[in-house]
Amino acid sequence: MRAPAIWLRDNCHCPECRHPGSGQKLFGVTDLPEHLAVEDEWDSGTDVRVRFSDGHVGVLPRGLAAIDGPPADDRAEDAKRTWTRAELGAPPTVDWTAYLGDPDVRITALSSVLRTGFVLLHGVPVRDRQVLDVAAGLGFVRVTNYGELFDVRVEDSPVNLAFTALPITPHTDNPYRDPVPTLQLLHCLSNAAEGGDSGLVDGFHAAAILRAEDPEAFDTLASTPVTFAFSSADAVLRATRPMIGLDPYARIREIRFNNRSLQPVPVHAGTARFYAAYRAFAQVLLRPELTLTVRLGPGDCLVFDNTRVLHARTAFASAGERHLQGCYADIDGLASTFAVLTRETSAADVLAALFAGEGAADYLGESVTVAEHMLQTGALAAAAGAPDHLVAAALLHDVGHLTGPISGNELMSGTDNHHDDAGADWLARWFPPSVTEPVRLHVAAKRYLCAVDPGYADALSPASVYTLGLQGGPMSEQETAAFEASPHHVDAVAVRRWDDQAKDPAVPTPVFGDFTTLIGRIVGSGQ
Repeated sequence: MRAPAIWLRDNCHCPECRHPGSGQKLFGVTDLPEHLAVEDEWDSGTDVRVRFSDGHVGVLPRGLAAIDGPPADDRAEDAKRTWTRAELGAPPTVDWTAYLGDPDVRITALSSVLRTGFVLLHGVPVRDRQVLDVAAGLGFVRVTNYGELFDVRVEDSPVNLAFTALPITPHTDNPYRDPVPTLQLLHCLSNAAEGGDSGLVDGFHAAAILRAEDPEAFDTLASTPVTFAFSSADAVLRATRPMIGLDPYARIREIRFNNRSLQPVPVHAGTARFYAAYRAFAQVLLRPELTLTVRLGPGDCLVFDNTRVLHARTAFASAGERHLQGCYADIDGLASTFAVLTRETSAADVLAALFAGEGAADYLGESVTVAEHMLQTGALAAAAGAPDHLVAAALLHDVGHLTGPISGNELMSGTDNHHDDAGADWLARWFPPSVTEPVRLHVAAKRYLCAVDPGYADALSPASVYTLGLQGGPMSEQETAAFEASPHHVDAVAVRRWDDQAKDPAVPTPVFGDFTTLIGRIVGSGQ
């Protein structure tokens, strides 16, 4: 869709329209002519110029007017990597010393919180109030009625069940606040008690399951405001919101779920329907396959999105010492820190260097190099008329061979390098899940096609047949069903088909520069 003249003028980046220091607009919408038309436009070589009917010549970054569809929202479900216990495997873990010393490690950790919902920092110094230093490195500490931080341990007169040895079911914290703290940190100082394991559930994934299995229940929880409350000697807090919060485009954006603080819902004709929906969601959240169990040890610090990831705890023996210190922060501060770290490097420049690097010249059992293979795959996607995000996924599907801890050569020597996960996690610093998740699933797509397409395996190259054995072989029926449930599985299969074709040394191979404009559009728009 072509942008109207008023939109183009409102987004002009010329010095007359934007402050040279802050980049902020120097006008309001009422300062613009009410009736505008575009008289001419041209590409200057660095940007797009537009001459308007009032004589103004506007300057717009390339690709800006190509943005369409719902606006990108890093807090909404389509910007996330949703997961089950099996899909996630081990929790994303980052060494604290490496986190402090290596910006790339820090970017990986922050990206994990933004995309996957949490990260486990390992080796954080075991000392009082250290959790505040961790939070300060992410943004700003959110002070609440509990103070700057709170101690999670057994108390004689607890104001919250968290301060007992009792089990706690999956929940989000502080749903009785508006706004709710969006980031939570839990730092383990000691854990010698029997029991007391932590559980994590991806609330966005659970809500998506409810939407697929019981749309009426999902709609009920998304449209019924309920009240959460907390009261103590020094605080009375209340907030009224739906349990499943949606944005204006019906994307899941927030979960508020806490049976301990839920107040009586009004009695009316829909009360029984609400309780049926409430029970259905609670049952989904308690499914064992959705819960990742983590036993925190001294020095472990869990950082998670409190509007998405529900946390739980098993009961523990009160005789054994278990002491966590926690605090709250806000995820916009973390997102800002992440953006500052990543804006220092251009995605296109880093990727261009990667494609020209030493590892990209390896052949990995094929007749073309890794770089040639990826470039051919991207070209096939582009020739098929695929959208930008899918062309990028095809182009970048094997970057994990070059960025992961285990090289592609080690894969060919018999060690699965999990380049699918490694590549997706590395790309997440710049690209949305529409790009990273087909990359993550392209190996799974090979296993899937071997299971559902009788002739597919016969057409695989010898190298692909060899790596298939290292990667788990054809999927089982259960694995096939789980793969098909992923919202990205169709794109992953498309990438896989192009992947299998892109191994011909006789085919002219494009250069990486042919894709830099496309990459800029995706990174710039967040789509």
